[in-house]
Amino acid sequence: MRFLNTVFAVLLAMSCMSVNAEEVDYRPVINGTVRAKYEYEPQISAGRFEVRNARMSITGKILPVVGYKVEIDLSDEGRIRMLDAYCRLSARSFRGSLTAGQMRVPFTIDAHRSPHQQYFANRSFIAKQVGNVRDVGLTGMYGFGERVPITLEAGIFNGSGLTDQKNFWTKRYNFSVKATAVVDNVTVVAGCQRISPDSVGIMMWDIGAFYDDTKWHIEGEYLRKNYSGKFSSVNAVDAFVARRFPLKRIFSGISALGRYDYMSDHSDGVRDDSGNLVINDHGRHRMTLGATLHWGSRSMYADLRINYEQYFYKPGITSGISDRNKIVIELMCRF
Repeated sequence: MRFLNTVFAVLLAMSCMSVNAEEVDYRPVINGTVRAKYEYEPQISAGRFEVRNARMSITGKILPVVGYKVEIDLSDEGRIRMLDAYCRLSARSFRGSLTAGQMRVPFTIDAHRSPHQQYFANRSFIAKQVGNVRDVGLTGMYGFGERVPITLEAGIFNGSGLTDQKNFWTKRYNFSVKATAVVDNVTVVAGCQRISPDSVGIMMWDIGAFYDDTKWHIEGEYLRKNYSGKFSSVNAVDAFVARRFPLKRIFSGISALGRYDYMSDHSDGVRDDSGNLVINDHGRHRMTLGATLHWGSRSMYADLRINYEQYFYKPGITSGISDRNKIVIELMCRF
């Protein structure tokens, strides 16, 4: 009840704020991301072409304090998926917002990146397996601080995911909390999230930081995932360095990158027929080396990503066919 009272108070404050409607551009903004890649696995002497993403989004405002976003992926590894569909209340004179609808849950650094913001062709284990959550609900964001800007985000969610909303009723909502602080070129992020797939309570804790001065990007992140069922806690790490060098002809720049990421045995929290949690992803270490060629400007650009991934498993573990040593060549276009 206290949370709802706070929400209503913020809504009332926003509705009373005066904003000059003539200064607001109501024209929708259309963006898109296309990622086409080729992967080759030396261990099986086989490769594949794939359209990883064909993502389109429309954002805009219908009132000075009311905005919206709709995003769909026309090819998420060959599937069509509705990703974001939300309305947002915000005002220039108030450093906060309320968002209602379907969205990425505010949690982690790397899992919150869109495909055009990624540094590597394939996402980290934190972003793909361990901390990747989209859901339907209500989030609030508030920013404060001048010398050290701090942003707080919190939300409550169904726990139904993106495709099981109509007949999903719950008495126990999921929640997420995230705090971000910026000091010069350093950003520090910490958060927690509770989810409950298949009536199994899962609590996740995340902390990370990165340094970025437009040339160097140095990042580290740690996530711990605890289960209420009989399954060992999962630890996941993502650490990488990227160095960008400007170019004057043909390309706008080239980046050299290196990454180490790790996760222990992981379960998605869904029980088997015997009522037990099972390992969906075996524990593994991975080293990734790569280079990226950059074209274009901030609004329209392309990246050619070339990566080599080396996986390390415990003896006796049979890896999935897509989770082996590979060479990845990806062309990403953002418009």
